Amino acid sequence: MIYQSSTLFLQERAHRIVELCFSTAGSVNKLDLETLQHLDQALDTLYQYEDLAGLILTTDKASFIVGADITQFLTLFTRPKEELTQWITFANNLFNRLEDLSVPTVSALTGHVLGGGCECVLATDFRIASTTTSIGLPETKLGIIPGFGGTVRLPRLIGADSAMEAITKGKTYTAEQALKIGLIDAIVEQDVLLNSALDTLQSAIQGKLDWKTRRSNKTQPLTLPQIEQQLCFQVAQSIVKNLSGKHYPAPLAAVNTISEAAMMDRKKALDVERKHFIELAQSQQAHALIGLFLNDQQLKSSAKHVGQPSIDSLSSLGVIGAGIMGGGIAYQAAAKNIHVVVKDIQQSALDLGLSEAANLLNKQLEKGKIDPQEQARVLNRIRPTLHYAELESIPMVIEAVVENPKVKGSVLTEIEQVVSENTIIASNTSTIPINLLAQSLTKPERFCGMHFFNPVHRMPLVEIIRGEQTSEETIAQVVSLSLKMGKSPVVVNDCPGFFVNRVLFPYLTAFRLLVQDGADFTRIDQVMEQQFGWPMGPAYLLDIVGLDTVHHAQQVMDSSYPERATSVTNDIVNELYNAGKFGQKSHSGFYDYAEQNKKQRVVSKQTLTLLERMNLPSTLDSTDEALMDRMMIPMINEVLLCLEQGIIASAAEADMALVYGLGFPAFRGGVCRYLDQMGMQTYFSKLERFQHLGPIYKAPPLLFEMINSNKTFYSRQYQSGLPDSPVDTHHKGAK
Repeated sequence: MIYQSSTLFLQERAHRIVELCFSTAGSVNKLDLETLQHLDQALDTLYQYEDLAGLILTTDKASFIVGADITQFLTLFTRPKEELTQWITFANNLFNRLEDLSVPTVSALTGHVLGGGCECVLATDFRIASTTTSIGLPETKLGIIPGFGGTVRLPRLIGADSAMEAITKGKTYTAEQALKIGLIDAIVEQDVLLNSALDTLQSAIQGKLDWKTRRSNKTQPLTLPQIEQQLCFQVAQSIVKNLSGKHYPAPLAAVNTISEAAMMDRKKALDVERKHFIELAQSQQAHALIGLFLNDQQLKSSAKHVGQPSIDSLSSLGVIGAGIMGGGIAYQAAAKNIHVVVKDIQQSALDLGLSEAANLLNKQLEKGKIDPQEQARVLNRIRPTLHYAELESIPMVIEAVVENPKVKGSVLTEIEQVVSENTIIASNTSTIPINLLAQSLTKPERFCGMHFFNPVHRMPLVEIIRGEQTSEETIAQVVSLSLKMGKSPVVVNDCPGFFVNRVLFPYLTAFRLLVQDGADFTRIDQVMEQQFGWPMGPAYLLDIVGLDTVHHAQQVMDSSYPERATSVTNDIVNELYNAGKFGQKSHSGFYDYAEQNKKQRVVSKQTLTLLERMNLPSTLDSTDEALMDRMMIPMINEVLLCLEQGIIASAAEADMALVYGLGFPAFRGGVCRYLDQMGMQTYFSKLERFQHLGPIYKAPPLLFEMINSNKTFYSRQYQSGLPDSPVDTHHKGAK
């Protein structure tokens, strides 16, 4: 052994070849600060190693390097700019030293090779991958750009166009895809990976492969003619601006970084990358997006823990109701290799449910995501029936009938009479308390809520609602089922509206109050979409959900929380409901929708006429900021109340539920992260301005508690004990 540390080692191979093996003590290799320091020491050893003929990078793990330790680096991002600059310069010099070794180098890749792991192997001359390899630079999804030379080396390796697509989209490539664009040089089976990589290295050592020219190309300016470069970058900038928008600056910054450095050598190009990287790393968007990533990891880890013992062996599921939600649940389960019995009282409903599943599969087929055989297999896993007898041996049943407590209660009773005593029953309800529905069952301990969001195949969240008598075993089984269905489960305690819908309705009430006060609903939509960042404004959202659905649900919520029910005298939702304008489902609500293309919306002239008849005040003169504050304060307050009352367990779960369930702008990180970044005292100052509007604008006790104790939802320091900044960042061999 030439060198050994807790994260990697160097050992001699035949023919004066040295192997650098990434081998952390944990389950996966991460490019954390400790690994970087050990790589620095290993390179010192290599530069002093006599008669070195070649270097091969390997791992003894299932994946080469899964990326940086983002928790550690997020802490680093909070450090002063000068300290962050030192660390990035240190990392850049490491990969330069790896690239500048006087001998050919090759990487033997397996499993995930992502982020900093990908940037590491870009510094080697050749990359041989196993069939299991997935490789890419996903940094823009976290609000940053590659910072270890990815924007410099990748364009010079695979071309500017391909590199910009890879980096701006944060794409992860399979081995076949990576070979096609030139990111890797060959694909082999896992059992011959090491030998194949060693053979490649021997060919380079013997002069059969021109590794010096390959290396030189990565350190020089791009070879694309300047006129073609200008056209290439102008087109890319235009496309990326339209796709990512102003709230997500990282993709455009990646294009600008590559463009600005196109005519530079490696040293100057890395300086450009470093400048843009640090600007993004210290932005609120990056901290919010990285925070969401960490929350997602925490959510999955927690769900897997709760979901033990797992029911990965579950092979069948019952779904009662073949409507939009029932059909969507059946499709999602079947797509994840679960056989589903779908029961309804009408054959026409069953036919419609199967037709919807077939349509979804056809779209997958058209996109090349599945083949005809898989399409047939998924459809064959769905068995429609008109009879309860088909459910007798099913281990879990999800009720998904109309949102009416009497109807649901009756159906739940019927289910329990048919299934075995060990069968778990869940209700897909969006507002009806689980404790109320549990009264229809003799064994409420094996019953809980399982709230899917529409459309089921797209929305990642499932709310698991624990009733007063629900057993922990039931929760564990349902959480496990959610994971198997590819969903992100969040467990909440029972209350009307649960968590997501409970916090949504004050937001919708804020909208109704704004319209009552004379605000233009089209301007509210525009501000909330373009300025705040919601995927759709409140008027458009009401049209999508259905004004009839919202009208009834609002009555339930008002009666459930009378102390916070806010009177809306001239309620546009009520007026539209009474006029039979239910939104997209009736082709007209706040907007009109074409029969052929329901996504296309135009302002409804009938609705404008209706607003005139309501004799509302003249248009409310309010700034965009005031409109956003009036819309968001009631939602934020309700989130605080839910945390205070234990409806949801943590800020992380609350934020993920809002992002996954409602489409809360990811770049803001969720309500709790948004509050942290704004500051509790600043939020209270905004809230005070509107307290006269009603109880939904009243500050919750938790807010005062956090202000008085100077608390935040997320710690400002993610990882303690970071090593000191490196002092010596200039080693021999680095250019």
